[in-house]
Amino acid sequence: MLPQLTKLKGIALDLLFPRWCVGCGREGDFICSACLKSLARITPPLCPRCGRPQLNAVICPVCVGWQASIDGIRAPFKFDGAIRQAIHGLKYNNLRAMAALLGRWLGDYLAANPLPGEVLVPVPLHHKRLRERGYNQSRLLALELSRLSGLPLVDDCLVRERYTTPQTRTPSVDERRSNVADAFACRDRRLEAKQVLLIDDVATSGATLDACARALKESGASSVWGLVLAKEIKEPALGG
Repeated sequence: MLPQLTKLKGIALDLLFPRWCVGCGREGDFICSACLKSLARITPPLCPRCGRPQLNAVICPVCVGWQASIDGIRAPFKFDGAIRQAIHGLKYNNLRAMAALLGRWLGDYLAANPLPGEVLVPVPLHHKRLRERGYNQSRLLALELSRLSGLPLVDDCLVRERYTTPQTRTPSVDERRSNVADAFACRDRRLEAKQVLLIDDVATSGATLDACARALKESGASSVWGLVLAKEIKEPALGG
């Protein structure tokens, strides 16, 4: 009876609070079929480190000289259009129900593009921001991915010790890396010798993921890969 009651509850909620496409406003689902087809997907060849699409699978100009702790970052989508709106809704507009759909897309991507990982770790929020928002959107995505993949979720080991300015307010890559330097730590060594798959909603410079990877490896993690729903792709400025 429980699955039937859950289904009936979902139908009732949809009738009372119909879903609207975050991309075009059409009623029916969070992302309609038309907007789904227009999503900008990231396809190979990729920079092996940051996952940026490029002509050849070599280290991109942005990553040259970056002494990264993270082994690599991958994302199914570019941070643009309806995906940008979906992440914004999940992150800032309390659309927690969006996590099931977005987490399923992460699961589909991971199934088609396996990454080294035996445990899922969401990027943590500082307790002050968690209080303000009421939930961690990265944890919601990791919960859904854990359910789909069968990989265990560890969300109480990696912590954000230092409150930082949102990365969107720091304009340069160097400033972003400095902003989150030493902001994370592990409470214990439960992840020692583990292959960690670090989960977040979006990656811009990769600075936050790399700071998390540094803390995880300092506590003994054997590898750390970042898996995010979307990656911001900016074309490098051309020289004069």
